[in-house]
Amino acid sequence: MAYSNRELLARIIKCEAGGEGENGMKAVASVVMNRKRIPYGEYHRVCQGDIRKVIFQKGQFDCVRSVIGGKTNPQTIWSNPPEQVHYYIADWALSGNRLFTVGYSLWYFNPFKPTCPYYFPYNKTGSFQVRVAQHCFYNPTELYAKT
Repeated sequence: MAYSNRELLARIIKCEAGGEGENGMKAVASVVMNRKRIPYGEYHRVCQGDIRKVIFQKGQFDCVRSVIGGKTNPQTIWSNPPEQVHYYIADWALSGNRLFTVGYSLWYFNPFKPTCPYYFPYNKTGSFQVRVAQHCFYNPTELYAKT
């Protein structure tokens, strides 16, 4: 049986940000929902407002990849069932909430160092917005609209 949108969102929250505290998990949930809602650019064109397409878009989230760098990925949405807090944050995001500091960010990543690069991805379609826990978050630039 396929997972519901709520279940998928709770699983991606746990897998991508389970150790980042409540704000870190809300920030990741906000990015997923921002990609679902954006009315232009790649995510609008490819995902068409479908949260499942956002989560499973190729190359976007390590947690939906069963192999990374030629090795089995032990941390996937299938191997890490969510807990109540992850469902709470999924419900929060699905209800239209957004972590205000994240704004309209479409990307995040952990640079594994204390500073965040100004642009991400490296094609400069996102500019730095905020750091939440270990992740850097990026809002779309004008260049993103052309994707």
